[in-house]
Amino acid sequence: MPSPAHDTLNALFRNRPAFAVEILRDVFDVDLPTDVLIEVAGGDFNDRLSLDFQADTVITVGPRQDPIFGVIVEIQQDIKEHKRTAWARYAAALWLQLKCPVVVLAFCPSARVATWAAEPIVTSLPGFVLHPSVFGPDRIPVITDHVQAADCLELAAMSVMMHGHQRVVTEAFMTAVSKLSDGYASQYHEYGYRLASLPARRIMEEIMSSAAWPVYSPFAREHFSKGEAAALFRVLKVRGISVPQDAHDRITQCTDPDQMEEWIDRAVTATTLDDVFPPNTA
Repeated sequence: MPSPAHDTLNALFRNRPAFAVEILRDVFDVDLPTDVLIEVAGGDFNDRLSLDFQADTVITVGPRQDPIFGVIVEIQQDIKEHKRTAWARYAAALWLQLKCPVVVLAFCPSARVATWAAEPIVTSLPGFVLHPSVFGPDRIPVITDHVQAADCLELAAMSVMMHGHQRVVTEAFMTAVSKLSDGYASQYHEYGYRLASLPARRIMEEIMSSAAWPVYSPFAREHFSKGEAAALFRVLKVRGISVPQDAHDRITQCTDPDQMEEWIDRAVTATTLDDVFPPNTA
């Protein structure tokens, strides 16, 4: 079953398929235009009813009826020998469908897996040797400038995945995200958070908890509120104030960050629960 990281990385390409074309053009020097239709296509290559044979993401470049290039994006986190045969079959099947050049673009977060994936795939068809284009950790830059991060948020999210323990990388990503409209900010924030390592997540949480960070999405709002709720419970415990079930539920169900901060401020000097929740505010 695909991992959350696998699904998130795949979503980066599905959300903006031009990202794959930019990698091939800028990293692998593939001559591809950017002013043509670039879209996600069906990735089902099943040739038997009982055979599950589907690529992660398939992208076509050019007109739908006459594409000029096909890209098979594969997210590969582990070494699995059967995938090498599958990639060759994917490439052959898509070439037969599109009748144009096809490339397998493999994203490998691990250097060890990237080295394995880059090996030529020799088939039993005379002359058919597949050379995957492998986008490994050595290809992912350390993005420390929010303007550069904003230029390609997909790559910036990958930079957080690989280098987010460096505070400046995560800060650059979060600053770039904060300048987006609410819908896009929510989407890219969650991409970054799901890909981030634990140290990077802690940096993101710290930034999210600051007064300057707008809590865009239900995911971010819920995460923020859980952290604030835990802080409130700790303060009440230190103050020696017991929390009955109705008050516990009220705290855990709150999704308003301003309200949570107000309760924490009151709890710091409270001697009873009524000091935190005055009766007239119930």
